[in-house]
Amino acid sequence: MSESAHYPRYLRPRLVEALADSPVVLIHGPRQCGKTTLARDVGDAEGFAYFTFDDDVQRAAAVADPIGFVAELPERAVLDEVQRVPELFTSLKAAVDARRRPGRFIMTGSANVLLVPRLADSLAGRMEILRLHPLAQAELARVRPGFLSDLFGGRFQAGRPRRREGGGLAERVAGGGYPGALARTPGRRRTAWYRDYADTLIQRDIRDLARISALDALPRLLALAAGQTACLVNISELAAPFQVSRPTIREYVTLLSRIFLLEEVPPWHSNRSKRLIKTPKLHLADTGLACALLGLDAKALTDDRATFGHLLETFVFQELRRHASWHDEAVTISHFRDKDQVEVDLVLESGGRIAGVEVKAGSTVTAADFKGLHKLREIAPKRFAAGVVLYDGEAVVPFGPGLHAVPLSTLWSAL
Repeated sequence: MSESAHYPRYLRPRLVEALADSPVVLIHGPRQCGKTTLARDVGDAEGFAYFTFDDDVQRAAAVADPIGFVAELPERAVLDEVQRVPELFTSLKAAVDARRRPGRFIMTGSANVLLVPRLADSLAGRMEILRLHPLAQAELARVRPGFLSDLFGGRFQAGRPRRREGGGLAERVAGGGYPGALARTPGRRRTAWYRDYADTLIQRDIRDLARISALDALPRLLALAAGQTACLVNISELAAPFQVSRPTIREYVTLLSRIFLLEEVPPWHSNRSKRLIKTPKLHLADTGLACALLGLDAKALTDDRATFGHLLETFVFQELRRHASWHDEAVTISHFRDKDQVEVDLVLESGGRIAGVEVKAGSTVTAADFKGLHKLREIAPKRFAAGVVLYDGEAVVPFGPGLHAVPLSTLWSAL
């Protein structure tokens, strides 16, 4: 049984809910984040049979005769790593249309199958899509936090004590959220897991997605991207060490995004301001992976404050992405920066409301840290719900109406 089975997955209620009214539910996300464990946990309880297309025989049978393979499937089935057999999608559509009842198939995918045209087209209107991430710190702590509800509701209360993380914060950042890595001791063994993980994905999944001749360039590109996490995307800088064109590097970045190793965060936009920067930000998909690629453990990260700051922003972004995946309402995340270099690390939108989140590695906060949040509120005053500076402190502290300094530990501790 996977290590992730020992931790609650807060996406589970969403999966159960979707199966009650959707014929097909797709769980997609990176390999080794717990998709199979979650699908089997729910599927076994509901009598689903299990098929994996990482198995060469199952995959060969599905490719050779997709119509016959689907026809022989039981009434309810888990289809694992379905991106490896796009030949099945049309046959699955026919099967669903012939007997349209909820909860027929749970599918998992380790590449962004939304970008596979045959899947997007054939199962449109028949499939609910859920994104599973590596473990959130709240799942590791077995605590269900209410951070997003408090953020959009503006319900942070001053004076509530929290524990300062200190050196433990760097350990969280360096550890990441992959169950297989966290099962190993910190240091050399965990780093080896992450490095092997990245190499395996590039060698196997990238080959499935595209035929490129320079596979050896991708691990180097990923390591270079790790050094630029939480920065504006700069294809020219990423391309500089390689003897390939910028369009080729752009294509490689897109491929790494499709297997969930990189993410690009779009810029926030408003019709009220023409001075906003329109370049996306780059984030590694997991800070444990980023630290392994950069050769940094928790101590080295603590000593390198500049790198720690960037990785902490990525860490918070990924934590909030994980919270958003199980939040009751849809949440989108972007970043804000104008031409005067006034910025907000993360802008969250939900239900017509916006909130800003700044990330600070230190244990003190000043009024100057709220400059970007003031600007965001000025541009969208009616939609502005709250602005917070997340810091490594012990208390929620007000800095004006709707503005608070909030301990980072609020992301994984009970209220």
